[in-house]
Amino acid sequence: MTCQLLVFWLPALFLWCGNASFAAETKSPPERIKVMTNEVGDHRLRYLVQLPLGTKPAQGWPLLLFLHGYGECGNDIDQIRKHGPPKLIAKFENLRGCIVVSPQCPRDSWWHVEALKSLVDEVVHARGDVDENRLYVTGLSMGGYGIWSFISRYPDYFAAAIPICGGGNPFNLPANRPDQKQGITNEFMPDGLKKAHQLPIWTFHGKQDRSVPIQETELLVKLLKKAGSKHIRFTAYENTNHVQAWEKAYDDPQTWQWLFTQRLCRDSASFLRP
Repeated sequence: MTCQLLVFWLPALFLWCGNASFAAETKSPPERIKVMTNEVGDHRLRYLVQLPLGTKPAQGWPLLLFLHGYGECGNDIDQIRKHGPPKLIAKFENLRGCIVVSPQCPRDSWWHVEALKSLVDEVVHARGDVDENRLYVTGLSMGGYGIWSFISRYPDYFAAAIPICGGGNPFNLPANRPDQKQGITNEFMPDGLKKAHQLPIWTFHGKQDRSVPIQETELLVKLLKKAGSKHIRFTAYENTNHVQAWEKAYDDPQTWQWLFTQRLCRDSASFLRP
């Protein structure tokens, strides 16, 4: 009887342990909702912080800035979780071992570079446990535009960037372009982007994108290659529309593996290659 009980219970025990281990691996990190201390221009961004799990690396935690698209603008912070890292953080170990900062752009506005830089600087200095050689950025659609503008002004701020279905000048958009009457300006600097030729960038776009033409990304990739970049990667998805591009890119484990192996040597402003 004892042996029969053992035969019955041991598989159940292993199954329970396996499920417990899986749950531990996929649980969502703790979150905080905060507001920038200072207003920059007309932006005092509200943002979601998803905190890392596990043991802090000796050099500190990596930090990932995520920039959402136009559809998530407003004052409902739950909209931030619709796409990208905030939605997928429980799925990928790389994201769970990282501080993920996701600001929300106000309604009828656009990403402003100085506000975004001020936000990241504020988080880094307030925490005191961030590896400043491992600051990363990714974003989709309007967020992709925000990234290209940011790195055209601060080419050695991030260790790596993943802009998805974005572009340079947002006023080139066929529709849903920002409203200049609201004081929104083009912050993208083509000559500044040339200085980012050392920055590791992996950019994605769908060939069937009807919201942001793929030519917007192609122009920027061409510009960087002409400036001598050997660290720009471009994935153009066949038979893929606007939304599907970031769904495919973000759901691929290789995207995150590539991103988190990049490192900036801030003392010399050079990039350490994996």
